[in-house]
Amino acid sequence: MFKQLSPAQLDPILSLSIAYREDSRTDKMDLGIGVYRNSQGETPIMQAVQTAQTALLAEQKTKAYVGLAGDEVFNQSMMDLLLSGTSAHGRAAAVQTPGASGALRMLADLMAIAQPETTVWLTDPSYVNHKPVMEAAGLKVRFYPYFDRQTKQVNSDAMLAEIAKAGPKDVVLLHGCCHNPTGADIRFEDWQAVTELANKNGFLPFVDIAYQGFGDGLAQDAAGLQHLADNVEEMIIATSCSKNFGLYRERTGAAIIVSDSLQEAQKAKGRILNLARATYTMPPDHGAAVVAKILQDEKLTQVWQQELNSMHQRLLNLRQGLVKAVNAQGSDAFDFIAKHKGMFSVTGLSPEQIARMREDFAIYAVADGRINIAGLQEQKLDYLANALVTVSQS
Repeated sequence: MFKQLSPAQLDPILSLSIAYREDSRTDKMDLGIGVYRNSQGETPIMQAVQTAQTALLAEQKTKAYVGLAGDEVFNQSMMDLLLSGTSAHGRAAAVQTPGASGALRMLADLMAIAQPETTVWLTDPSYVNHKPVMEAAGLKVRFYPYFDRQTKQVNSDAMLAEIAKAGPKDVVLLHGCCHNPTGADIRFEDWQAVTELANKNGFLPFVDIAYQGFGDGLAQDAAGLQHLADNVEEMIIATSCSKNFGLYRERTGAAIIVSDSLQEAQKAKGRILNLARATYTMPPDHGAAVVAKILQDEKLTQVWQQELNSMHQRLLNLRQGLVKAVNAQGSDAFDFIAKHKGMFSVTGLSPEQIARMREDFAIYAVADGRINIAGLQEQKLDYLANALVTVSQS
């Protein structure tokens, strides 16, 4: 049976980490995989997470199954975090999933059941896993203009003109904040315009928010999503705790359904539970229990928010520091990096230039030119700046 299989195509991001580990050069840098690293190059466990884990170790008396929906306190906490203060808060339901990728797949499968002829519209470019997940669920995929490769910012006019063509059998997927891979975010006015188009044309908004707190701040990063949720009858949300809680390996995410009534949202939740039963059955508990513990404890929530704010500020400093270092090399070609938000920026370098970064400077980045700003160390900014300028001018 298996001899008939052709070799699998390597994952463009995860395969980079393997090559990086095998590189013996001392100046090497891994700017591919999307993890936050501190100034020592480590991905630390947040203090709020450490405290919550210690408390759970003392309190938990069993490792018995939790249930198909996962931790319901976690589910409610995620809805509170994203939807409090909106009309959607009382007409939404959530399911804990194995990371945001699990949420994407469960929601994609739900769409395939509810409306098999659904087309999901994605930003061009978009998160590398969006297209394969949607297509694996049997959905059609279409891209809408998003990133202007000349200005390195969002082309709002082109984006809205194309989205205006979406109709009742379409789903328009938006990045809640800190667009992956570009780092270029839409304005609040664009969120308002998308909301008007959704109500006028009948398409379903789908928001993937994986980096809340890394852009403009915890509340600010959810502002567009909340405006949308407050003003449409239906929408769906995939959210992740990998980045803002540092729970990468715990695979902690949630799928949220907003409908015109709580009864309808709960009905959709029930169908997701059926889908979960036929795939992973139930999500892992630890990460969700940690998040629930933090968000249900006022002091722990404050500690977490302070840590998250510090990470956010450091990202801003890294962006500004990198631009300053490039300027010191006599170039302003990468000034746009200071305007981007979140973990990533698309540099505009070609695949050949990215390959030279790896070969000549031991700097590993994705072939599409994306670099992980959150993977930088302050003491290596000058080295990266020299590499960027050297390669871009060759």
